[in-house]
Amino acid sequence: MSSINDQTCNLNIWYYLSDEVWNQVATLYESMPGWIGFTNGIPYWFGQEVDDVFIMASVEPSGLSFYAQMCDEDWSSWIGRFKLEATTVLGFEVGEPEDGFR
Repeated sequence: MSSINDQTCNLNIWYYLSDEVWNQVATLYESMPGWIGFTNGIPYWFGQEVDDVFIMASVEPSGLSFYAQMCDEDWSSWIGRFKLEATTVLGFEVGEPEDGFR
């Protein structure tokens, strides 16, 4: 059985992008596995902070930030899918700024 770990990821989806881009991101949120909706403006998948497994996102000056609690394998699969689908939907390569994505 895989253990649940804290997971984080910051993506090059910047707060200052157009409303059109953010509307596309919101649509992408809803298409991702585990989507449960927004609570107080925060998107959640699988559960919330009171649950064992959850993913949440926030828009920060450093980009779109994800925080999760889940096993490494499930997280890697989920965030990998998000990056691929965001790249297709948004029309630019989505990745982590620390890995050179601008």
